[in-house]
Amino acid sequence: MKLIRFGEPGAEKPGIITADDNWIDVSAFVSDYDEAFFASKGLSRLARWLQENEEKCPILNQNTRLGSCVARPSKIICIGLNYAKHAAESGMAPPSEPVVFFKASSALCGPFDDVVIPRDSKKTDWEVELAVVIGSRASYVSKDDAMNYIAGYAVHNDYSERAFQLEQGGQWVKGKSCDTFAPVGPFLATADEIDDPHNLNLWLKVNEEKLQDSSTSDLIFDIPTLISYLSNYMTLLPGDIISTGTPAGVGLGFDPPRFLQPGDIVELGIENLGVARQTAVAYQG
Repeated sequence: MKLIRFGEPGAEKPGIITADDNWIDVSAFVSDYDEAFFASKGLSRLARWLQENEEKCPILNQNTRLGSCVARPSKIICIGLNYAKHAAESGMAPPSEPVVFFKASSALCGPFDDVVIPRDSKKTDWEVELAVVIGSRASYVSKDDAMNYIAGYAVHNDYSERAFQLEQGGQWVKGKSCDTFAPVGPFLATADEIDDPHNLNLWLKVNEEKLQDSSTSDLIFDIPTLISYLSNYMTLLPGDIISTGTPAGVGLGFDPPRFLQPGDIVELGIENLGVARQTAVAYQG
């Protein structure tokens, strides 16, 4: 299945993209794609419900706003420097263990929402990433079993303000957590939709210029390694997002560096996971 959430910010409802590419409203079955939904085997229950009820569901206008394809999770966990070429452009050696940091869940937004350049920002950067959404509670999970804990996959743009991240106290979370810095979607593809998440093309353009173009086959630490590793340090809850890292081509890596300006258009996508698009706007406040 391909799960969407639609409607105004803070009032999104759950939907599905059908096999014939219609958008339908499934709020008659579930109120949201949140921790409770995933924890209660919601995906399998929804699939069974759709067998009898899909034709009765309201069809949506595809100009409807999409929110993040999952409701605000307990955690957005990000992995740094997980592509060798990105580590090199950052001037860092490939890590011997996953580099882990958090992104505030308040940064979550829709895949076509504007990205707001924060007040006093001069170094807002882009990062296309494969997001993994956890489907069931995971603690001390083995690598061999890790893939069984996945609900699905989505596109994530891990926006970063590099001065906040690297020049003001050394805490990455500050540069990662500004409002609108975590657009996720357009849809969540359930795990059975993706044959091999370790062989997906991912790319990003700024103003039509392709700046990132790589494959998840270049991940330093693969998905089961990440899930197992993280589950040794924290319990992963249903609906949690793990963002698996970005390939080379971020603004920081250029000489001289390149950062977003108001009016810039960022387009990004991952094979079989759709395309997202954000327009950069200046903070107003």
